[in-house]
Amino acid sequence: MKNYSKLGQFKSKGRLFKEPLNYYRTPFQRDRDRIIHSASFRRLKHKTQVFVNTEGDHYRTRITHSLEVAQIARTISRYLKLNDDLAETLSLAHDMGHTPFGHAGEDSLHECMINHGGFDHNLQTLRIIMFLENKYLRFKGLNLTIETIDGLLKHNGPIKNLSKLNNLVGEKNLKGKINFKKFPSLESQIASLSDDIAYNNHDIQDGINAKLFNLNELTEISFFNEIFRSYANNLKRKKGSVLIHQMIRDSINLMVKDLINNTIKRIKTYKIKTINDVFNCSSNLVTFSNKFTDIEKEIKFFLKLKMYKNKNVMLKNKKGEKIIKILFNKISKKPTNFINLASIKADKYRAISDYISGMTDRYAINLYTKLK
Repeated sequence: MKNYSKLGQFKSKGRLFKEPLNYYRTPFQRDRDRIIHSASFRRLKHKTQVFVNTEGDHYRTRITHSLEVAQIARTISRYLKLNDDLAETLSLAHDMGHTPFGHAGEDSLHECMINHGGFDHNLQTLRIIMFLENKYLRFKGLNLTIETIDGLLKHNGPIKNLSKLNNLVGEKNLKGKINFKKFPSLESQIASLSDDIAYNNHDIQDGINAKLFNLNELTEISFFNEIFRSYANNLKRKKGSVLIHQMIRDSINLMVKDLINNTIKRIKTYKIKTINDVFNCSSNLVTFSNKFTDIEKEIKFFLKLKMYKNKNVMLKNKKGEKIIKILFNKISKKPTNFINLASIKADKYRAISDYISGMTDRYAINLYTKLK
Protein backbone atom coordinates (compact mmCIF):
# COMPACT_ATOMS: atom_id res chain seq x y z
CA MET A 1 0.00 0.00 0.00
CA LYS A 2 1.51 3.30 -1.13
CA ASN A 3 1.79 6.06 1.46
CA TYR A 4 -0.34 9.06 0.39
CA SER A 5 0.49 11.17 3.46
CA LYS A 6 2.11 13.85 1.25
CA LEU A 7 -1.38 14.50 -0.15
CA GLY A 8 -2.95 15.00 3.28
CA GLN A 9 -3.55 18.32 5.01
CA PHE A 10 -1.44 17.88 8.13
CA LYS A 11 0.00 21.39 8.36
CA SER A 12 -2.33 24.22 9.31
CA LYS A 13 -2.15 27.81 8.04
CA GLY A 14 -3.59 28.88 11.37
CA ARG A 15 -6.93 30.35 12.44
CA LEU A 16 -8.88 33.52 11.65
CA PHE A 17 -7.76 34.80 15.06
CA LYS A 18 -4.24 33.83 16.05
CA GLU A 19 -3.90 31.47 19.00
CA PRO A 20 -0.88 29.73 20.57
CA LEU A 21 -0.43 26.06 19.67
CA ASN A 22 -1.59 23.44 22.14
CA TYR A 23 1.04 21.34 23.91
CA TYR A 24 -0.63 17.93 23.51
CA ARG A 25 -3.17 18.30 20.67
CA THR A 26 -2.80 19.09 16.97
CA PRO A 27 -4.80 22.04 15.58
CA PHE A 28 -7.22 19.58 13.97
CA GLN A 29 -7.77 17.63 17.18
CA ARG A 30 -8.60 20.93 18.84
CA ASP A 31 -11.11 21.70 16.06
CA ARG A 32 -12.78 18.34 16.60
CA ASP A 33 -12.95 18.87 20.35
CA ARG A 34 -14.42 22.37 19.96
CA ILE A 35 -17.16 20.98 17.75
CA ILE A 36 -17.98 18.12 20.13
CA HIS A 37 -18.20 20.53 23.08
CA SER A 38 -20.41 23.04 21.23
CA ALA A 39 -24.12 23.52 22.00
CA SER A 40 -24.95 23.38 18.28
CA PHE A 41 -23.48 19.89 18.03
CA ARG A 42 -25.35 18.68 21.13
CA ARG A 43 -28.65 19.92 19.73
CA LEU A 44 -28.26 17.63 16.72
CA LYS A 45 -29.43 14.75 18.93
CA HIS A 46 -32.95 16.23 18.78
CA LYS A 47 -32.98 17.13 15.07
CA THR A 48 -34.60 15.08 12.30
CA GLN A 49 -32.59 12.87 9.99
CA VAL A 50 -35.65 11.42 8.21
CA PHE A 51 -38.03 10.73 11.08
CA VAL A 52 -39.04 13.53 13.44
CA ASN A 53 -37.15 13.13 16.70
CA THR A 54 -40.31 12.37 18.70
CA GLU A 55 -41.24 9.33 16.55
CA GLY A 56 -38.95 6.73 18.11
CA ASP A 57 -35.79 6.15 20.10
CA HIS A 58 -34.01 3.92 17.58
CA TYR A 59 -34.19 6.00 14.40
CA ARG A 60 -31.19 8.04 13.33
CA THR A 61 -31.00 11.67 14.34
CA ARG A 62 -28.59 14.28 12.99
CA ILE A 63 -26.08 13.51 15.73
CA THR A 64 -26.02 9.73 15.24
CA HIS A 65 -25.78 10.28 11.49
CA SER A 66 -22.83 12.66 11.99
CA LEU A 67 -21.06 10.12 14.21
CA GLU A 68 -21.55 7.40 11.59
CA VAL A 69 -20.22 9.67 8.84
CA ALA A 70 -17.17 10.43 10.99
CA GLN A 71 -16.46 6.73 11.53
CA ILE A 72 -16.54 6.01 7.80
CA ALA A 73 -14.44 9.07 6.91
CA ARG A 74 -11.89 8.23 9.59
CA THR A 75 -11.55 4.67 8.25
CA ILE A 76 -10.97 5.80 4.66
CA SER A 77 -8.57 8.60 5.59
CA ARG A 78 -6.53 6.43 7.91
CA TYR A 79 -6.16 3.69 5.29
CA LEU A 80 -4.88 6.26 2.78
CA LYS A 81 -2.51 7.73 5.45
CA LEU A 82 -4.29 11.10 5.23
CA ASN A 83 -5.27 13.38 8.13
CA ASP A 84 -8.04 11.35 9.78
CA ASP A 85 -8.44 14.01 12.51
CA LEU A 86 -9.40 16.57 9.87
CA ALA A 87 -11.72 14.13 8.07
CA GLU A 88 -13.41 13.33 11.38
CA THR A 89 -13.76 17.02 12.25
CA LEU A 90 -15.40 17.85 8.91
CA SER A 91 -17.77 14.89 9.24
CA LEU A 92 -18.87 15.80 12.75
CA ALA A 93 -19.49 19.43 11.78
CA HIS A 94 -21.07 18.99 8.35
CA ASP A 95 -24.72 19.05 9.51
CA MET A 96 -24.47 21.55 12.39
CA GLY A 97 -26.35 24.15 10.33
CA HIS A 98 -29.41 21.97 9.78
CA THR A 99 -32.84 23.24 10.77
CA PRO A 100 -35.40 21.27 12.76
CA PHE A 101 -37.46 18.84 10.60
CA GLY A 102 -34.63 18.03 8.20
CA HIS A 103 -34.62 19.17 4.58
CA ALA A 104 -38.33 20.03 4.77
CA GLY A 105 -37.50 22.53 7.51
CA GLU A 106 -34.61 23.90 5.46
CA ASP A 107 -36.80 24.39 2.38
CA SER A 108 -39.45 26.13 4.47
CA LEU A 109 -36.96 28.49 6.15
CA HIS A 110 -35.35 29.29 2.79
CA GLU A 111 -38.79 30.21 1.46
CA CYS A 112 -39.31 32.54 4.43
CA MET A 113 -35.89 34.10 3.81
CA ILE A 114 -36.14 34.31 0.02
CA ASN A 115 -36.24 38.13 0.08
CA HIS A 116 -33.63 38.38 2.82
CA GLY A 117 -30.66 36.45 1.42
CA GLY A 118 -32.07 32.93 1.61
CA PHE A 119 -31.02 30.00 3.80
CA ASP A 120 -28.55 27.18 3.20
CA HIS A 121 -27.67 24.63 5.89
CA ASN A 122 -24.09 24.23 4.64
CA LEU A 123 -23.41 27.95 4.92
CA GLN A 124 -25.31 28.07 8.20
CA THR A 125 -22.71 25.65 9.55
CA LEU A 126 -20.09 28.32 8.77
CA ARG A 127 -22.18 30.98 10.51
CA ILE A 128 -22.28 28.79 13.60
CA ILE A 129 -18.55 28.08 13.76
CA MET A 130 -17.56 31.65 12.81
CA PHE A 131 -20.10 33.82 14.65
CA LEU A 132 -22.89 32.14 16.62
CA GLU A 133 -21.11 29.82 19.05
CA ASN A 134 -19.80 32.21 21.72
CA LYS A 135 -17.53 30.48 24.22
CA TYR A 136 -14.35 32.54 24.09
CA LEU A 137 -13.49 35.99 25.43
CA ARG A 138 -11.22 37.05 22.56
CA PHE A 139 -13.36 36.18 19.53
CA LYS A 140 -16.78 35.08 18.31
CA GLY A 141 -17.36 31.57 17.05
CA LEU A 142 -15.14 28.55 17.55
CA ASN A 143 -12.15 29.98 15.64
CA LEU A 144 -11.47 26.73 13.79
CA THR A 145 -8.51 26.26 11.47
CA ILE A 146 -8.52 27.64 7.93
CA GLU A 147 -8.38 24.03 6.68
CA THR A 148 -11.56 23.05 8.53
CA ILE A 149 -13.40 26.15 7.29
CA ASP A 150 -12.19 25.50 3.74
CA GLY A 151 -13.27 21.85 3.93
CA LEU A 152 -16.74 22.69 5.21
CA LEU A 153 -17.23 25.45 2.66
CA LYS A 154 -16.05 23.48 -0.37
CA HIS A 155 -16.98 19.87 0.47
CA ASN A 156 -19.13 19.84 -2.70
CA GLY A 157 -16.36 21.41 -4.77
CA PRO A 158 -15.16 24.94 -5.67
CA ILE A 159 -17.52 27.85 -4.95
CA LYS A 160 -18.90 29.11 -8.25
CA ASN A 161 -21.48 31.58 -6.92
CA LEU A 162 -20.23 33.86 -4.17
CA SER A 163 -23.49 35.80 -3.71
CA LYS A 164 -25.04 33.31 -1.26
CA LEU A 165 -21.76 33.03 0.63
CA ASN A 166 -21.70 36.82 0.86
CA ASN A 167 -25.28 36.93 2.17
CA LEU A 168 -24.79 34.35 4.92
CA VAL A 169 -21.14 34.64 5.90
CA GLY A 170 -19.57 37.61 4.15
CA GLU A 171 -16.91 36.93 1.54
CA LYS A 172 -14.66 39.58 3.13
CA ASN A 173 -14.34 37.45 6.29
CA LEU A 174 -12.59 34.74 4.28
CA LYS A 175 -10.86 36.77 1.58
CA GLY A 176 -7.15 36.07 1.42
CA LYS A 177 -7.62 32.98 3.60
CA ILE A 178 -9.46 30.67 1.19
CA ASN A 179 -9.19 30.24 -2.57
CA PHE A 180 -12.83 29.72 -3.57
CA LYS A 181 -11.97 28.45 -7.08
CA LYS A 182 -9.71 25.56 -6.08
CA PHE A 183 -10.77 22.04 -5.12
CA PRO A 184 -10.92 21.06 -1.45
CA SER A 185 -8.60 18.69 0.40
CA LEU A 186 -8.88 14.93 0.02
CA GLU A 187 -10.12 14.83 3.62
CA SER A 188 -13.01 17.14 2.70
CA GLN A 189 -13.86 15.06 -0.36
CA ILE A 190 -13.80 11.91 1.77
CA ALA A 191 -16.15 13.45 4.36
CA SER A 192 -18.60 14.37 1.60
CA LEU A 193 -18.75 10.85 0.12
CA SER A 194 -18.82 9.29 3.61
CA ASP A 195 -22.00 11.30 4.16
CA ASP A 196 -23.56 9.61 1.11
CA ILE A 197 -22.44 6.15 2.22
CA ALA A 198 -23.85 6.67 5.71
CA TYR A 199 -27.27 8.05 4.84
CA ASN A 200 -27.88 5.72 1.88
CA ASN A 201 -27.36 2.66 4.05
CA HIS A 202 -28.78 3.84 7.35
CA ASP A 203 -31.89 5.36 5.77
CA ILE A 204 -32.53 1.90 4.33
CA GLN A 205 -32.18 0.35 7.77
CA ASP A 206 -34.50 2.95 9.34
CA GLY A 207 -36.98 2.55 6.48
CA ILE A 208 -37.22 -1.21 7.03
CA ASN A 209 -37.57 -0.73 10.81
CA ALA A 210 -40.37 1.76 10.16
CA LYS A 211 -42.02 -0.77 7.79
CA LEU A 212 -42.00 1.67 4.88
CA PHE A 213 -40.67 -1.18 2.73
CA ASN A 214 -39.54 -4.76 3.30
CA LEU A 215 -36.63 -7.02 2.46
CA ASN A 216 -38.32 -8.34 -0.70
CA GLU A 217 -38.66 -4.79 -2.03
CA LEU A 218 -35.08 -3.94 -1.09
CA THR A 219 -33.71 -6.96 -2.95
CA GLU A 220 -35.26 -5.64 -6.15
CA ILE A 221 -32.05 -3.61 -6.21
CA SER A 222 -29.54 -6.02 -7.76
CA PHE A 223 -26.73 -4.82 -5.46
CA PHE A 224 -28.67 -5.80 -2.34
CA ASN A 225 -30.02 -8.93 -3.99
CA GLU A 226 -26.46 -10.20 -4.45
CA ILE A 227 -25.66 -9.52 -0.80
CA PHE A 228 -28.91 -11.17 0.30
CA ARG A 229 -28.32 -14.33 -1.74
CA SER A 230 -24.89 -14.78 -0.16
CA TYR A 231 -26.56 -15.21 3.26
CA ALA A 232 -30.21 -16.17 2.79
CA ASN A 233 -29.75 -19.93 2.51
CA ASN A 234 -27.69 -20.08 5.71
CA LEU A 235 -30.04 -18.18 8.00
CA LYS A 236 -33.20 -19.21 9.73
CA ARG A 237 -36.26 -17.01 9.41
CA LYS A 238 -36.02 -15.85 13.03
CA LYS A 239 -32.69 -14.21 12.22
CA GLY A 240 -34.18 -11.91 9.61
CA SER A 241 -33.43 -8.76 11.62
CA VAL A 242 -29.81 -9.85 11.98
CA LEU A 243 -29.67 -10.39 8.23
CA ILE A 244 -30.61 -6.73 7.63
CA HIS A 245 -27.80 -5.58 9.91
CA GLN A 246 -25.35 -7.87 8.10
CA MET A 247 -26.47 -6.68 4.67
CA ILE A 248 -26.03 -3.03 5.66
CA ARG A 249 -22.56 -3.76 7.04
CA ASP A 250 -21.59 -5.54 3.83
CA SER A 251 -23.00 -2.71 1.73
CA ILE A 252 -20.99 -0.08 3.62
CA ASN A 253 -17.85 -2.22 3.38
CA LEU A 254 -18.23 -2.69 -0.37
CA MET A 255 -18.82 1.03 -0.91
CA VAL A 256 -15.84 2.02 1.22
CA LYS A 257 -13.63 -0.50 -0.59
CA ASP A 258 -14.74 0.80 -3.99
CA LEU A 259 -14.21 4.42 -2.95
CA ILE A 260 -10.68 3.71 -1.71
CA ASN A 261 -9.69 1.74 -4.81
CA ASN A 262 -11.16 4.27 -7.24
CA THR A 263 -9.57 7.18 -5.40
CA ILE A 264 -6.14 5.51 -5.62
CA LYS A 265 -6.76 4.89 -9.32
CA ARG A 266 -7.67 8.55 -9.94
CA ILE A 267 -4.65 9.80 -7.99
CA LYS A 268 -2.48 7.75 -10.37
CA THR A 269 -4.45 8.79 -13.48
CA TYR A 270 -4.18 12.51 -12.68
CA LYS A 271 -0.52 12.07 -11.59
CA ILE A 272 -1.12 13.67 -8.21
CA LYS A 273 2.19 14.04 -6.37
CA THR A 274 1.64 16.94 -3.95
CA ILE A 275 -1.17 18.53 -1.98
CA ASN A 276 -1.15 21.46 -4.42
CA ASP A 277 -1.87 18.99 -7.21
CA VAL A 278 -5.02 18.03 -5.25
CA PHE A 279 -6.14 21.67 -5.02
CA ASN A 280 -5.35 22.39 -8.68
CA CYS A 281 -6.92 19.23 -10.09
CA SER A 282 -9.71 19.70 -12.64
CA SER A 283 -12.16 17.46 -10.73
CA ASN A 284 -12.72 15.65 -7.45
CA LEU A 285 -10.32 12.78 -6.86
CA VAL A 286 -12.46 10.98 -4.30
CA THR A 287 -15.25 9.32 -6.28
CA PHE A 288 -16.94 5.95 -6.71
CA SER A 289 -16.26 3.82 -9.76
CA ASN A 290 -18.81 4.00 -12.58
CA LYS A 291 -20.35 0.76 -11.33
CA PHE A 292 -20.87 2.05 -7.79
CA THR A 293 -21.97 5.47 -9.02
CA ASP A 294 -24.83 3.67 -10.79
CA ILE A 295 -25.55 1.57 -7.68
CA GLU A 296 -25.73 4.72 -5.55
CA LYS A 297 -28.12 6.36 -8.02
CA GLU A 298 -30.36 3.30 -7.89
CA ILE A 299 -30.37 3.32 -4.07
CA LYS A 300 -31.17 7.06 -3.99
CA PHE A 301 -34.06 6.54 -6.43
CA PHE A 302 -35.40 3.65 -4.32
CA LEU A 303 -35.23 5.73 -1.12
CA LYS A 304 -36.93 8.69 -2.78
CA LEU A 305 -39.75 6.48 -4.04
CA LYS A 306 -40.25 4.26 -1.00
CA MET A 307 -39.21 6.53 1.87
CA TYR A 308 -38.87 10.25 1.21
CA LYS A 309 -42.07 10.34 -0.87
CA ASN A 310 -43.96 8.04 1.50
CA LYS A 311 -47.36 9.50 2.35
CA ASN A 312 -46.82 9.48 6.13
CA VAL A 313 -43.28 10.87 5.90
CA MET A 314 -44.46 13.66 3.59
CA LEU A 315 -47.38 14.43 5.92
CA LYS A 316 -44.99 14.94 8.83
CA ASN A 317 -42.70 17.00 6.59
CA LYS A 318 -45.65 19.25 5.70
CA LYS A 319 -46.36 19.73 9.38
CA GLY A 320 -42.71 20.65 9.97
CA GLU A 321 -42.81 23.15 7.10
CA LYS A 322 -45.95 24.72 8.57
CA ILE A 323 -44.38 25.04 12.02
CA ILE A 324 -41.31 26.80 10.58
CA LYS A 325 -43.41 29.29 8.62
CA ILE A 326 -45.70 30.12 11.53
CA LEU A 327 -42.76 30.53 13.89
CA PHE A 328 -41.05 32.83 11.39
CA ASN A 329 -44.15 35.00 11.05
CA LYS A 330 -44.83 35.14 14.79
CA ILE A 331 -41.23 35.93 15.73
CA SER A 332 -40.96 38.56 12.95
CA LYS A 333 -43.75 40.57 14.58
CA LYS A 334 -42.13 40.70 18.03
CA PRO A 335 -38.49 39.68 17.59
CA THR A 336 -37.28 41.24 20.85
CA ASN A 337 -39.34 38.67 22.75
CA PHE A 338 -36.96 35.99 21.45
CA ILE A 339 -33.71 37.54 20.20
CA ASN A 340 -31.26 40.06 21.65
CA LEU A 341 -31.57 43.62 20.38
CA ALA A 342 -28.02 43.85 19.01
CA SER A 343 -28.62 40.91 16.65
CA ILE A 344 -31.93 42.37 15.49
CA LYS A 345 -30.35 45.75 14.74
CA ALA A 346 -27.52 44.11 12.81
CA ASP A 347 -29.89 42.09 10.57
CA LYS A 348 -33.39 41.34 11.83
CA TYR A 349 -34.30 38.54 9.44
CA ARG A 350 -30.92 36.83 9.54
CA ALA A 351 -31.15 36.86 13.35
CA ILE A 352 -34.58 35.22 13.14
CA SER A 353 -33.20 32.64 10.70
CA ASP A 354 -30.30 31.89 13.06
CA TYR A 355 -32.72 31.49 15.97
CA ILE A 356 -35.13 29.15 14.17
CA SER A 357 -32.46 27.05 12.46
CA GLY A 358 -30.81 26.45 15.83
CA MET A 359 -33.98 24.96 17.32
CA THR A 360 -34.43 21.26 17.93
CA ASP A 361 -37.57 19.51 16.66
CA ARG A 362 -38.89 19.35 20.20
CA TYR A 363 -38.26 23.01 20.99
CA ALA A 364 -39.83 24.14 17.71
CA ILE A 365 -42.95 22.02 18.32
CA ASN A 366 -43.31 23.29 21.91
CA LEU A 367 -42.84 26.94 20.91
CA TYR A 368 -45.31 26.55 18.04
CA THR A 369 -47.88 25.05 20.43
CA LYS A 370 -47.34 27.93 22.84
CA LEU A 371 -47.60 30.69 20.21
CA LYS A 372 -50.38 29.48 17.93
